[in-house]
Amino acid sequence: MKINLKQAVKYFFSNPSLELVFIEAIANSIDAEATEIDIAISIEEFSKPETLKISIKDNGLGFTNDRFVKFSKLMEVEETSHKGIGRLVFLSYFKNVAVSSKFQKKHRTFQYSNDFDEKKFKLDPTDDDTQETILAFSSYYLTKIGKQDYLKPSYLRKKILEEFYPRFYIMKQEGKELKITISLYIEEQDNRIDLVPERREISISEIEELKIESVEADLLAMFQNMEIHYSIKPKEYEKTIITALCIDGRTYKIDIISDENIPLGYEIIFLLQSSYFDGKVNPSRQELTLDEPTKKIVKKLFQSKVAEILKREIPVIVENNNKTKESLTETYPHLLGYFDQDTIGFVKREESIKKAQDKFFKDQRDVLESNGLADDVYEKSLELSSRALTEYVLYRQITINKIKQIDKNSSESDLHNLIVPQRKKLSKTNFMSDLYSNNAWILDDKYMTYNTILSEKEMKDVIDEITQGEVIDNDDSRPDITLVFSGDPDSIDKVDVIIVELKKRNLPLADNRKVEVQLEQRARKLLKHFPNKIQRIWFYGVVEFNDELKLSLFSSDYSPLFSIDSVFYKEMEIMLDLETRTKLPVGIYILSMDALIQDADSRNSTFLRILKENFKNKVAE
Repeated sequence: MKINLKQAVKYFFSNPSLELVFIEAIANSIDAEATEIDIAISIEEFSKPETLKISIKDNGLGFTNDRFVKFSKLMEVEETSHKGIGRLVFLSYFKNVAVSSKFQKKHRTFQYSNDFDEKKFKLDPTDDDTQETILAFSSYYLTKIGKQDYLKPSYLRKKILEEFYPRFYIMKQEGKELKITISLYIEEQDNRIDLVPERREISISEIEELKIESVEADLLAMFQNMEIHYSIKPKEYEKTIITALCIDGRTYKIDIISDENIPLGYEIIFLLQSSYFDGKVNPSRQELTLDEPTKKIVKKLFQSKVAEILKREIPVIVENNNKTKESLTETYPHLLGYFDQDTIGFVKREESIKKAQDKFFKDQRDVLESNGLADDVYEKSLELSSRALTEYVLYRQITINKIKQIDKNSSESDLHNLIVPQRKKLSKTNFMSDLYSNNAWILDDKYMTYNTILSEKEMKDVIDEITQGEVIDNDDSRPDITLVFSGDPDSIDKVDVIIVELKKRNLPLADNRKVEVQLEQRARKLLKHFPNKIQRIWFYGVVEFNDELKLSLFSSDYSPLFSIDSVFYKEMEIMLDLETRTKLPVGIYILSMDALIQDADSRNSTFLRILKENFKNKVAE
């Protein structure tokens, strides 16, 4: 039965990478008992992928009759360690592979493509004793090359070592020889591309002797023969990390330690070996066929053993790990007790955080889904509530830090959007969904009890909100942020109104004092329309302070308030009209940007410090 190669390529290699072309060709050469493999990569320039050509030459047994028959029949192999489909990856990238093979004074040539026909080949006698097979790849399919690394000999050398280290190690122990040369030729170099002519070699005579330690897997009989083979070698100005499972004489890369956690100047190799892994990869060797629970067990065993060895062999890692733990504790105190202490500093920082968050969320779900509140569940719910509060206070601190970074020349909108997003309406009925949008607590924590926030909306909207929908005439005056709050708008007749005006930095005195006039005008408009609805108005003018402004405020009977920077306050009464001469109280705060930020920081930092110490004490206990 003839197989449609084009469909087979898509089926077995749905997510290939160009480096697999080299890996599979080398695997075939090693199977053919080659002792020399020469890889030549040529391209006119990186932006012209259609000019890419690859030649892979070896001195192996060649395409003898038996080997050609096996090559022609997909998935026909003699050993379970071979899959018999690796050559399909060639056709994922190249339309044609010209094969020339000399062996036993014969010369076989044929074309390997999607239309490959095993009957179409030439076999000629020769007087030459040369033993040589060349695969010439041409007519690159794709419109671009995934990344420059796929053509770099230095990168390919590392990937080949990662893939074949167990096999090279065994070959060295058996006294076999193998030398692989990788060369890159570029006709036109592009200074914008980090790709230059280069040549690298691999010789199994240079393969390091690996130390061996057993991996304890109590109660897991299937892993009783598990061993870790490793090498940790100082290497100046380089960092090489290989962590993989040994499967059928080749490796399956598995991320155990993160590159970011290993200091420069080391070549580190960890190979986990067990007869249980034999045959546990899919035909394309891209996926493990272990079930998910088993994968997790294997990864955990591997991680723990690697961490144990690294702590012993590279003492500076212990010091770095302690710094990482301290950093995580400071940044994510609500996750204290959820971090995996054994893997911190070995896996990526983001992975440590994600795992801790997953455990936290699981505990939250378990408490929420419990049928009753037994003592242990009650204690757990209190702890989780504290952690959730800490998470929110941390968010507030991040917001404060972002405000601190606002440039002096930035517009009001930069600060505005960090307090409340512009042109957005927030309601107490959506308290939880609006929680991370409403940062009115920066003004004062009591404003978290808001009923409604109208951010940079027209005054008509403010009035509509106060009157619960009454229609009145338009007014184009617009405050930056307007807060309307009360305990219960359905049962309380009167409400307090807070209006905030933000002024950008570096304004002259006249413009900064103008904020008072704006605030008074807005108060009069509101009070004039609704004298029986508003019981009090509070104004906040956020401006940049200098001595001239302070002197002006003192002269206008403003009183300074306690603050890290400058806050001035004055109470006054605003007359609604000349006829009735009705007056209502108004409180005006004029404060600096630094006062707004630093006072909020001081309040929030106090909360955060209390919560952090609480969790540290609990973890210590």
